[in-house]
Amino acid sequence: MKHRNGGDLVIETLTALGARTVFGIPGQHALGLFDALSRAELTYVSSRVENNAAFAADGYARAVGQVGVLFLSTGPGALTSLAGLQEAYATGVPMVVVASQIPLSGLGARRKGMLHQLDDQKASAQNVTKAQFSVHHASGIPSAIQDAWAAAVTVPQGPVWVEVPQDVLLGAVMVPPVVDALAVPYDHPPRAELVQESVRWLAASRRTAIVAGGGVRRSTHHAQQHLLAVAELLDAPVVCTPGGNSAFPWDHPLSLGSWVEDRHVTDLLEDAEVLLVVGSSLGEVTSNYFTLVPRGRLIQVDAEPRVLESNFPTLGVRADAGQALSALADALAGVKASDWHGRTAAEAVAEVNARVAARLDAQDLGRERRFMADLRAAVPGRMQTYWDMTIAAYWGWNCWDAQSGQFHSAQGAGGLGYAFPAAIGGALGLGERTLAVAGDGSAMYSIAELASAVQHSADVTWLIVDDGGYGILREYMEGAFGRATATELHRPDFVSLARSFGVPAEEVSVDQVGPALSRTLAQKGPAVVVVKTLLRMWEPSHLG
Repeated sequence: MKHRNGGDLVIETLTALGARTVFGIPGQHALGLFDALSRAELTYVSSRVENNAAFAADGYARAVGQVGVLFLSTGPGALTSLAGLQEAYATGVPMVVVASQIPLSGLGARRKGMLHQLDDQKASAQNVTKAQFSVHHASGIPSAIQDAWAAAVTVPQGPVWVEVPQDVLLGAVMVPPVVDALAVPYDHPPRAELVQESVRWLAASRRTAIVAGGGVRRSTHHAQQHLLAVAELLDAPVVCTPGGNSAFPWDHPLSLGSWVEDRHVTDLLEDAEVLLVVGSSLGEVTSNYFTLVPRGRLIQVDAEPRVLESNFPTLGVRADAGQALSALADALAGVKASDWHGRTAAEAVAEVNARVAARLDAQDLGRERRFMADLRAAVPGRMQTYWDMTIAAYWGWNCWDAQSGQFHSAQGAGGLGYAFPAAIGGALGLGERTLAVAGDGSAMYSIAELASAVQHSADVTWLIVDDGGYGILREYMEGAFGRATATELHRPDFVSLARSFGVPAEEVSVDQVGPALSRTLAQKGPAVVVVKTLLRMWEPSHLG
């Protein structure tokens, strides 16, 4: 048998589990891992900052529906990834993170003065990962990786941390090559008595409304198909959360889109005799900033037990969204006619949608609405889009119809810099062009990944909306205090900067953003479009 080390065991196990792409940055303690990567068939994507590598693995996993794999070095490298892992953890994105550790002799919080030494590196990851594993001998590597993979794909999905000391990665092994690895997720079907009780409530309700959250999108049990069936059986209006965007067709007569931040939608949800919440905690944004006060009864379905009854008393059903919706669809009788105070559900939905449009019509938001409409017209219906924490994304949460593509944003944890590296991961995984939307402030968090995009020929269009600072924070501060402090930023010439990396770039006026985006579709590799404009938010409806 040829010489192999612990790094080979990591690579072999990941390959046997179905991994095809790895993201990360090498480091001194992880060299054995990256040396083994040179003998593998895995595709390696080199980022420039560990946090961005985590975002890229996240974007890959969301786009292709597979586990994202991230390699990290010890100490500063591992710690720099944590904000990216927080987003994956909050949003339920399956990832396996393999981090190196200092040699075995340095473990145990003894201050030996080793490079990158931490008292407890794994503890730093506990807040942002589902589970953490430490491996102290080579023969334990395959089992740890396999267990981590199973945990990552079990709903609620999320990132899982595995750390391996430097000398274990470098040491020769006698364990035979891994050719067979199996990671089966735990199943979470709903309990029969909870389905029966839910059906009793739903059968007696004249007005049922549904909130579809990110758990519907993440389910591997055809949740969107079952959601449509349940909505039609109950004649129930459906609103999607920002994380659930695209879980329900926007052109359906029962669709309220994703306007969860509008009081007219909130009023309808409050008026329901039964509110069926699937894959959502009814958290800050979805509850219109905790102003939602349901008058009826709530049924809440979620695979994460900590979500159930976290904000409201509910009939909590711990289950995968798809399995629960399938069970409800099978148990519910034929289509029932609802009564929304003398209106059908479709009529009530149409009225609410008209009121939302009228409220926006009454505000000076022509530039913003045209901007979003121009984006939607230019972007192909199947394209996957990634949105940073910027005003355009806040609009996107509520009014972006993902059509046959998918809408991805950083609203799980709310960190800056997500869109561009995540879109790189998505583009490389799909082999198709993706769109990243960022502000000038958030763009600076990931500007170094222009080098990664060029190196890997990623077909990504990066739209940077330059308003001279942290636009949403400026607006918040002006509204709260009458003036903004520390929100204005010195920026580079984004076009020249992109071109210095060899990336085609242009600056266009706000009314030319559609044609500019369309031009990038005919290109190969990354492209940058800069629009200097000030977008505003709509007037909040939760402040009375």
